[in-house]
Amino acid sequence: MTNFSNKPPITFWVISVLALLWNGAGVLAYIGRAFMTDEIIAQLPTEQQAEFLVEYPAWYTAAFALAVFCGALGCIALLIRKKWAYTLFIISALGAIVQHIYLFMNVEMNTAALVMPILVIVVCIFLIWYAKNSISKGWIN
Repeated sequence: MTNFSNKPPITFWVISVLALLWNGAGVLAYIGRAFMTDEIIAQLPTEQQAEFLVEYPAWYTAAFALAVFCGALGCIALLIRKKWAYTLFIISALGAIVQHIYLFMNVEMNTAALVMPILVIVVCIFLIWYAKNSISKGWIN
């Protein structure tokens, strides 16, 4: 068993768990979109049906998958105190940025609809910073 030099504070664990819940919601959103059947789409309200019937390019779907799965794995790495969380968060952020640039350029969104994509990118950047900060403080190695 590895002996860590610096014990992380309670806030480290709170942030790590909240980040895992956030990224878990992203994983569920990806799975929900990936496995949405025509029958389920038909039961949605009309405005939501249009959203699910849009055909996105394969690279967009790959960026979405990288963003959510690397983010979730990065959170798990934080919880087990491994510094490769930093690399996973960078990959996650790159996937999210690519995904959202496509949305910003190709999908008409009102101001309210812009909040979530911007929040996703802000959280990704925060998690990169937090993992780097945790490495420098010796909380993860």
